[in-house]
Amino acid sequence: MLCMETVTKIRRRHKVNGESISSIARDLNLSRNTVKKYLKQSDPPDYWRNCQPKPKLKDYEQQLQCWLEQDAQRPKRQRRTAQRLFEDLQCEGYSRAYDSVQRFVKGWKQIQRPSTTQAFIPLVFPPADAAQFDWSHEQVELGGVV
Repeated sequence: MLCMETVTKIRRRHKVNGESISSIARDLNLSRNTVKKYLKQSDPPDYWRNCQPKPKLKDYEQQLQCWLEQDAQRPKRQRRTAQRLFEDLQCEGYSRAYDSVQRFVKGWKQIQRPSTTQAFIPLVFPPADAAQFDWSHEQVELGGVV
């Protein structure tokens, strides 16, 4: 069984680059039958889940969301990290893994605070006109979005 990376290389080289089966087999040090086998498969097997299940976190989601909403009102340095929230949940009786809590916190933050886009404003001067530069962070509003 080949790793997913190799299967992707085979498919890309054949379907996108138009390489022959023989040249792919030669370059990747595989047999032609192996290359044919992976090209015949309609879709790669699903290795990733679309939605990560969290059955044991369900009982604590309400508490976690309440804590996150409280922390959002606090100054940035006083907010709890996902690790600290996990430790607080353990005091409440949660006995499962940290990664469930971390995924929940990450998803909640993405919903509450969408990522900002950085803007670059070049300063253009005629040659020999100016010899200085400034670095600054500015808030830009485009179409009502900050």
